[in-house]
Amino acid sequence: MGVEIERKFLVFSTEWKTGLSGIGYRQGYLTSDPERTVRVRLAGEKGYLTIKGASTGASRLEFEYPIPANDAMQMLEQLCRKPLIEKIRYRVPHAGMVWDVDEFLGDNAGLVLAEIEIEYANQAVELPAWVGKEVTDDSRFYNASLAEYPLTTWPAESLP
Repeated sequence: MGVEIERKFLVFSTEWKTGLSGIGYRQGYLTSDPERTVRVRLAGEKGYLTIKGASTGASRLEFEYPIPANDAMQMLEQLCRKPLIEKIRYRVPHAGMVWDVDEFLGDNAGLVLAEIEIEYANQAVELPAWVGKEVTDDSRFYNASLAEYPLTTWPAESLP
């Protein structure tokens, strides 16, 4: 059994990006409800199938399996709900940890989120200067939610 524990933050500057190159991600959802999501992802040239359970705070069950890239592409095009999530992921070292910073494209363009995976729920994390408001418990910022309700559909007063 795999457990994912992560915290998620809005990013408000590009200070983190200096000298880094990212990997293009396309991902879509075969199913998504409050109890579980099944995601297909193409990360660069690698395909993955991921099953996630319901979130309890910053924790949830997660199982991820590599699949052939061609299978992932076919599932993204023919089986997954649209729109797909498109983003560039950067791995950003800070204070002995590595943050995943996602710069969203397509229907979520303009959104930049930083995630840090931690070993236990109350683990202390030194926040980089370029992160802003924590959105770990705000389901609007889950990738599955962004696929169903992309940023372009949000009312102006609720935009980050």
